[in-house]
Amino acid sequence: MTKMLELGGLGLIVIMFASFVGALQPTIEPGLSPVFWGCAGAALMIIMYRKFKRRKEEKTN
Repeated sequence: MTKMLELGGLGLIVIMFASFVGALQPTIEPGLSPVFWGCAGAALMIIMYRKFKRRKEEKTN
């Protein structure tokens, strides 16, 4: 599960970077587009979810 989350987060960061620098320019405008913010928010949610799970595991042990 954690490896899937890490790969998903890495994919989101790659898409976020590509949309910011303009690699997806015909479809998505470069810069701070909604795609950039969507990927940033999803990556943040993955980080928060993993932190929450880690704290929960520490409390049970």
